[in-house]
Amino acid sequence: MSTQVWFITGSSRGFGRELATAALEAGDSVVATARRPEQLHELVKQYGGRVLPVALDVTEPAAATAAVEAAVKRFGRLDVVVNNAGYANVSPIETTSEEDFRKQFETNFWGVYNVSKAALPVLRKQGHGIVMQFSSVGGRVGGTAGLGSYQAAKFAVDGLTRVLQTETAPFGIKYLVVEPGGFATDWAGASMTIPDIAPEYDQTVGEFARILASGRASAGDPKRAGEILVRVVKHPAMPTHLLLGAGAVKMAQQYSQQQIAEAAAWEQVSSSANFDQPYPVDLPAGRA
Repeated sequence: MSTQVWFITGSSRGFGRELATAALEAGDSVVATARRPEQLHELVKQYGGRVLPVALDVTEPAAATAAVEAAVKRFGRLDVVVNNAGYANVSPIETTSEEDFRKQFETNFWGVYNVSKAALPVLRKQGHGIVMQFSSVGGRVGGTAGLGSYQAAKFAVDGLTRVLQTETAPFGIKYLVVEPGGFATDWAGASMTIPDIAPEYDQTVGEFARILASGRASAGDPKRAGEILVRVVKHPAMPTHLLLGAGAVKMAQQYSQQQIAEAAAWEQVSSSANFDQPYPVDLPAGRA
């Protein structure tokens, strides 16, 4: 298939906007969704009928279904479904309100669930399609102070996608989990709220907030990211996971090496839980 039809959530800015632009520059068509579709006027003005702007709040299942139906009615099919819409607020888990924690999860996880589920019947009947889930290197490595809800949701997105990959393998559907590091998008801008941080968490959450404010965590170019992703989904050997940014690669490699080393150090202890293995065994030597 020479050209593709994309369905992209959160197309008004950031990765979504750059990805939509890159796909259009490649000659593809884009169903660009946003809470406020009037923000997509420039895309329509520049690329005409190859852009279908659609209003979509990903937290509403019926809206996701309606958006997918509008896309198929206009273009006849979906080739690449991109779950990009998401945001984060920064605060310690202890002091984050349950309402805020749940609201972030509604967009960052349930939004992905809603759109993926709405698109699956179309992709299954077609016998092909790609679902691109925007996660984060934090969704692989985790542990960023202040991002409890956001990173929990990203881990959940990866888990959901791995199951989907197994369940829908006979239908020709492929999945790509995108794991960016820090990029120069609006992620840490107007869409992010950072309330006053309790003194007890200043050295952890407070320090992360200061890093965000300094811009030191925004080394990635979102325009390049969009262009890379368009090329990757057209590649015959598309990966299941793609790290974006040099910092993300380094973090992921270090984390994987630590996981392997820890699993090896505790291998005998772990294996001893089986009936047919020696028991008890000595715990590894270590210092307190």
